[in-house]
Amino acid sequence: MIKLLALDLDGTLLNSSGKIPEANKLAIQAAEKKGVLVTIATGRRFRDARPVALEIELNAPVVCHNGALLKYAQSLETVAVELIEPDTVFEILRVGKSFGGDALVSCNPKTKGTLLYESISDENIPLQKYVAWSKRLHGDEAEESVLRVESLAQTVGNEKVIHISFSGCCQPMYDLQRFLEDELGDSVNILATIYPQLDFTLLDILPPHASKAHGLHQLALSNGFSAENVMAIGDNYNDLEMLEYAGTSIIMGNASPELLEREEFFATVSNDESGVALAIEKFIL
Repeated sequence: MIKLLALDLDGTLLNSSGKIPEANKLAIQAAEKKGVLVTIATGRRFRDARPVALEIELNAPVVCHNGALLKYAQSLETVAVELIEPDTVFEILRVGKSFGGDALVSCNPKTKGTLLYESISDENIPLQKYVAWSKRLHGDEAEESVLRVESLAQTVGNEKVIHISFSGCCQPMYDLQRFLEDELGDSVNILATIYPQLDFTLLDILPPHASKAHGLHQLALSNGFSAENVMAIGDNYNDLEMLEYAGTSIIMGNASPELLEREEFFATVSNDESGVALAIEKFIL
């Protein structure tokens, strides 16, 4: 019996315009009325995921930062958090900078979270767009949520860091991922979210045990659920461990062909066709 539903955000719950289709909202509400806990399991930072969680009035904490943080959207109560060791933070920044990467550092997980960056290269258009989007999203809170600092290395020493990311075109990010993996080993977990059609890759560098699967497992355990009680829906490579963990796993119709080929996953229609609603109706309602 499904008791916990985990939904990826971008490419899954949200359509191509970044909105929640009405059919998805109604299906989530119906699932909650049946007693199912519904959470978002996303690579987004808590502050970036919170508006969606508030919009659909989730009855469970958000699994964000790819599972490194479990936190209630409404009350801001922190359920669980994992941090990157300070020495590892400095090493990530050193290695990334030596490769020419522009780092984004997420800290202050006990609050709504703060995003720090030092510089964005002129050619890194995707990152420029992300920072502009994040500032628009947070409106009056933009100044406290996204901060440019003179030196990340000098600033992060006093911060609790949960998540560092690099982003850009697919091939440079692929090369950076291999470089980081060689340099950092098992001191971190590196997850890639890849959008080939946009020529865009997001690299998330997390505490070593953090993943959507780990965060979801923590949430399930705290409620006395097993993996068999969990249903997960996703579309990208950073969803893979979560999909492998869940007893019922749904892959979106817009997912990469390699993921759609996995026979153990059920396939639904795309995010622009309310694939989440269809899956909820079939497996929960």
